Amino acid sequence: MNLCIDQGNSRTKVALMTDEGKIIKDFIYKQFSSADVERLFELYDISDSIISSVVNIEAAVVNALHRHSQHFVLFDHNTPVPIINRYETPQTLGQDRLAAAVGAKSLCPNENLLIIDVGSAITYDFVTEQGEYLGGNIAPGMKMRFTMLHRMTKKLPQVDADENELIPLFGKNTRDAIAAGVVRGVAYEVKGYMRTLQEKTPHFRTFLTGGHAPYVLKNVRSSRNEQREMRYEKNLVLIGLNEILVFNKLKIEK
Repeated sequence: MNLCIDQGNSRTKVALMTDEGKIIKDFIYKQFSSADVERLFELYDISDSIISSVVNIEAAVVNALHRHSQHFVLFDHNTPVPIINRYETPQTLGQDRLAAAVGAKSLCPNENLLIIDVGSAITYDFVTEQGEYLGGNIAPGMKMRFTMLHRMTKKLPQVDADENELIPLFGKNTRDAIAAGVVRGVAYEVKGYMRTLQEKTPHFRTFLTGGHAPYVLKNVRSSRNEQREMRYEKNLVLIGLNEILVFNKLKIEK
């Protein structure tokens, strides 16, 4: 069994997976430590592990993973991956973006892919049907937009939208106006990328992932075609990390 760990800005997502990509269990931690590593290896029959992080990883976590694993991958820009990375500065590319690209490609291997991760930041990345990662863009995330509207003005309140609420087209009070402006603004941004790419690449699929993806899903699907071509995958980064781990294990075994 493989242990895949994705450390983000606000939380750590963990999954136990098979080499074939089946998720056995998944967890979310607000704080992830070496004690959590020890407990996971104690409770489950884990043989191999991989960790990716957009923040600094504690040395104790790395040491614990390395000590318990038959194969351990500390994912960085030097780690071999099963797609071609065309990014000009691979050392500055977030590992979560590359892992999500690998995950999407493993699920749709012969497609052009737009990968949208709606997290602390929103990232837009593109992978060709030939398996070439061509790069992407980074934009402020929803929470960042809510917070900046509050902090950079004198009277606008701090707002947090509930993913289950119905966002109006136009708000009739300040709170709803902010919620609609941010959530619909992100949804229209997503639609804009999809429609612009459609003009350049006749056929592609869109993957949506990240903690705030459900907000976007409720507001982005305006046509049957967009609904058919969009796929929500909450564990896309973890799926990609598992693919990278297996890819590296096979290289070692050869």
